[in-house]
Amino acid sequence: MDFQALVNQHKDSLIKDLVGLLEIESVKGDRTENAPVGDGPKRALDYMLELGRRDGFITKEVDNLAGHIEAGEGDDIFGVLGHVDVVPPGTGWDNKPFEPVVTEASITARGIQDDKGPTMAAYYAMKILREQNVDFKLKTRLIIGTDEESDWECTKAYFASEEMPTAGFAPDAAFPLIYGEKGITSFNIVQKHTLLDEEEPNIELKVLISGERYNMVPEEAEAKLKVIQNMTEVIQSFEGFLRSTGAEGSYEMDNGFLNIRIKGRSAHGSTPEAGVNAGFILIEFLSTMELDDNAMNFLDFANKYIVGNYKGEQFDMAHTHEEMGEVSVNTGMINYTEVDGASFGVNLRYPEGLDFNNGINALKSKIINEGFTIEDLSDEPPHYVNPEDPLVKILLDSYRNHVDDDTEPFTIGGGTYARTLERGVAFGAMFNDTKDTMHQKNETMKIDELLKATAIYLEAIYRICVEGEADEN
Repeated sequence: MDFQALVNQHKDSLIKDLVGLLEIESVKGDRTENAPVGDGPKRALDYMLELGRRDGFITKEVDNLAGHIEAGEGDDIFGVLGHVDVVPPGTGWDNKPFEPVVTEASITARGIQDDKGPTMAAYYAMKILREQNVDFKLKTRLIIGTDEESDWECTKAYFASEEMPTAGFAPDAAFPLIYGEKGITSFNIVQKHTLLDEEEPNIELKVLISGERYNMVPEEAEAKLKVIQNMTEVIQSFEGFLRSTGAEGSYEMDNGFLNIRIKGRSAHGSTPEAGVNAGFILIEFLSTMELDDNAMNFLDFANKYIVGNYKGEQFDMAHTHEEMGEVSVNTGMINYTEVDGASFGVNLRYPEGLDFNNGINALKSKIINEGFTIEDLSDEPPHYVNPEDPLVKILLDSYRNHVDDDTEPFTIGGGTYARTLERGVAFGAMFNDTKDTMHQKNETMKIDELLKATAIYLEAIYRICVEGEADEN
């Protein structure tokens, strides 16, 4: 079977169906009765299931949160797990993020890399096989989620009622293959009480806001200051700070209040060092000011535990694993008000070997004496599949049949749906020379990479689900 030739024949229809999916603004929204994570993700799920019905597959929706598109029969299930929700687009795009720009070479839109493009590639692999009238030896399901970028309500609901696949992969990372994923935890560090100023300060911090998601490096931060006197001096200090640090920022005056903004650079929460945390920069500037006591308490804590904490040192949770690498910490949200105090939304990822429960309890005991506590803790332990597993071997071989690349499988700090399966790995769709634009402005995928990934998935699913090559026995 000429896998690439079959995919090339479907190029136009694949792009057309993908553009339709990309046009749906599937950012998590307000819960409604029929859309638990918002109307956009629900519409994207319905769109995919409708494609499945159009092309003759069996489809099922689960609790308006997830669903599957199914081919074949049998006791064992092979799952391909993709998601159709996306992170907020942010600012600075050259075009509207939900109006896809298609050229001869590429497609630009929010979600094209993460994860609508790869999910559609996997769907077309199944569609092409069905059109070839092959006999699936395994029940093969494309499982579609709608809350991967937040709380994974989708997979929790799906697997509460549907059978767990025997094996599978998630097309939501990079080739050649990822067999291990760090543990992923999110929590809030919250200030439990505020202070009373003994005397009226010259400058009061009223509000600070930075970030929208735990797993995104904040690209913007803003603060509102009440300046009793010497407004010009404060503005000059801010302008001097921007010049000396090279930071990008702006300000505006409003009846005795000074609103200041900082621009950073977004990145995925698994690689916080690849971005520029706007909240950290804003805290750095505010720390040069003589502010009210509450604000100073907030800034002192932030500088001690939060700012620059990318590897867990300030939490006493730094750890390195030979295969899985180091702890990573992303403070994706920083919020402060003069009434409620401060909160920090932290996304921490850790490799095998770190006793996270012991570490987080020790941190909680330490910061309680400074008026802070830890709330809303969630934890997913590290995930690992033996790289000698036949599943890994077949997927890797399918990749190498299309790409001249001897790179070995690896582990990551990101989290994919693969971790929901005992025998699950992440498989594509970024190649070694792909520019990673996930969670960034102008998210883009090359069309030749889209087609190549589809051919790789086509061969892999054919060999596993039709030929039965990846039986672990």
